[in-house]
Amino acid sequence: MADLNERDAKLVQYLSEAYGKERELEMALGVDIAMTTKAPYKKRLKQHLKETKAHAKLLQRRIKQLGGGTQTAQSVVGKATAAAKGPLHALRGHGEQEKMLKNAKTQYFNEHEEIATYLAIETLATKVGDAETAKLAREIRREEERMAKFLEGQIKGLTGAVASEDIPAAQRRRASAKPKKAKAKPAKAKPATKAKSAKAKRAPAKRASAKSSSTKNAAKRPAKKAAAKAKRAKKPARSGSK
Repeated sequence: MADLNERDAKLVQYLSEAYGKERELEMALGVDIAMTTKAPYKKRLKQHLKETKAHAKLLQRRIKQLGGGTQTAQSVVGKATAAAKGPLHALRGHGEQEKMLKNAKTQYFNEHEEIATYLAIETLATKVGDAETAKLAREIRREEERMAKFLEGQIKGLTGAVASEDIPAAQRRRASAKPKKAKAKPAKAKPATKAKSAKAKRAPAKRASAKSSSTKNAAKRPAKKAAAKAKRAKKPARSGSK
């Protein structure tokens, strides 16, 4: 491998990590395909295996263009890891549906790890002005995202199948039944007591009576003043001497 500057060395490092993961998943997908009996799921896994092999070739080519060599070490590590995991996949769960479910969960995890890897490569390449590497990472990431979306649906469907296969129908119905909520009765308005009713009736009458009395008193006051003044005027003036 030729001496690389810091920029290309970092790009080759990230691309090599992605390449090793793709080669690992090639073997893992081969094991999972052999265990999968659900036709649409199996078909999609075969399609993604082709995508995975294509990704590895594209990565290897870009690594060479940057001066990074063939990266055989990464490939050997990836294949060895997948070979070690293969027998473990076959032992998962006690039923067919549960084995496929556990494989789908692992595949879902791997897809998101790859999505994160390619997002990092795309961002790094954009930051250092490598448009070709950024484009490659973005295109591969989109394919991984589509596979992750497919696996999400498989996980939901397979989980439902496991529930039907392993849990009696009576228990599923009892667990899913929800208790009915009692409807709240509207509160009835309390009738007013006779005392309060009578008091309420008297109150306006008292106010009207008090107002009328106040008006009458106000009208009488000027008349009283006038009478008192006239009375004082009629009294004879007292003489000062006899």
